[in-house]
Amino acid sequence: MGVEKDIARGTAAASAPGAPALEARDLACGWDAGPDVVCGINLRVECGQTVCIVGKSGCGKTTLLHALSGLTRPRTGQVLLHGEDLDGRPGRVSYMPQKDLLLPSRTILDNAILPLVLAGEKKGAARARALPLMERFGLSGCEDKWPGELSGGMRQRAAFLRTYLMGNDVALLDEPFSALDALTRVDLRRWYCQMAAELGIASVVITHDVDEAVSMASRVYVLAGDPRAGVPSTVAGEVSVDHAAEGDGFELSGAFLAAKREVLALLG
Repeated sequence: MGVEKDIARGTAAASAPGAPALEARDLACGWDAGPDVVCGINLRVECGQTVCIVGKSGCGKTTLLHALSGLTRPRTGQVLLHGEDLDGRPGRVSYMPQKDLLLPSRTILDNAILPLVLAGEKKGAARARALPLMERFGLSGCEDKWPGELSGGMRQRAAFLRTYLMGNDVALLDEPFSALDALTRVDLRRWYCQMAAELGIASVVITHDVDEAVSMASRVYVLAGDPRAGVPSTVAGEVSVDHAAEGDGFELSGAFLAAKREVLALLG
């Protein structure tokens, strides 16, 4: 774990135990001079925890993620990173889009270290720091392969490593598993949640898949509204999920079905 500790978590002070790593308070945001897309948003995520945001297409999930990342400034309310107002400042929270966006002309290792190189680190030093993490991210033996040689799941692991190497302890993921086949998606999301918990990464995941949200998240936030009709989305409800109660059999348990029914009812 020494290498992981050396790598990242450098852009924000650690939260006190149980305090949110990332928090939105009465957040409202939109685009340009248009009306609010989302408003009155309150959510939180602690270090090592994964929360999911679900909602119908067009309800503003990605708009919300942009505000949480600092890419856009809230119109009202706050985004707090370890208790400090983010105030529309990007780069302090890691953002992973839906597609892996690996560069075909770079090897997997060189794709992974791109954040370090762009931050001014020498390529050799960046490689030396990233190499010990390849096994942890399931990429051992793939260092010198090209993106086109890997499966979708392996490419996504490389994208996760690149996101981790951005050096932040909060990661925002926009439908990171949607392009994968069903079996790969199940395997990869289990791996991600375990890895994020071990490394202390606070994750906010957008998904359209209710099963995925319930299987991954400690809390599921359900957005409801229709911004295209002038009705900004807000949090219709928050569903807490206790995975530990059922262990490895959670996805076949009554607790899973109960949480899924609650999310579906909020979606309407």
